[in-house]
Amino acid sequence: MSTAAAPARTLRAGTVLADLIPSSRARDIALVVGGAALTGLAAQLSVPVPGSPVPVSGQTFAALLVGTALGARRGFLALALYAVAGMAGVPWFAEASSGYGMPSFGYVLGMLLAATVVGSLARRGADRSVLRTAGTMALGSAIIYAVGVPYLALATGMTFGQAVAAGLTPFLIGDALKAALAMGALPTAWKLAGRKG
Repeated sequence: MSTAAAPARTLRAGTVLADLIPSSRARDIALVVGGAALTGLAAQLSVPVPGSPVPVSGQTFAALLVGTALGARRGFLALALYAVAGMAGVPWFAEASSGYGMPSFGYVLGMLLAATVVGSLARRGADRSVLRTAGTMALGSAIIYAVGVPYLALATGMTFGQAVAAGLTPFLIGDALKAALAMGALPTAWKLAGRKG
């Protein structure tokens, strides 16, 4: 009987945090449903912004975290489930809303795209250091705004400048705080995974 310790698991390139769970179809389904549910729960942490039809909420942070942790394919599916269920009437968009006629629905569409992009970057190691995580979160946020702000302008009849003032500017400080949380959480999770491996 050998007393030698088992070799440490190597965290190979192309791995996202969700890949550290043993692979199965049930795992992937649970991750997708869990990612959608997490986004829906985080969306309920919302605060109205005076003068804006868009509240500050936790859903953007959750969407970026889901995409990064699950990878592009599962992140896309989780946010697609979130969007489709919300359009079908599940009241889990910000402020317990649902449907696609609200002015902030463009941000939900932006989150779908952003989760896919940050998930793809995470497969390339973009969530393993503080600086790369910051860049990944900044890019994801920019994608959300690139879809959400024009949608807000079209849905409300605002000019583009008014939409930026109502749907982007008030959220920049909050986004910086969310990015700081991710900058600490994701690289730390990888360090812990490496030690346990």
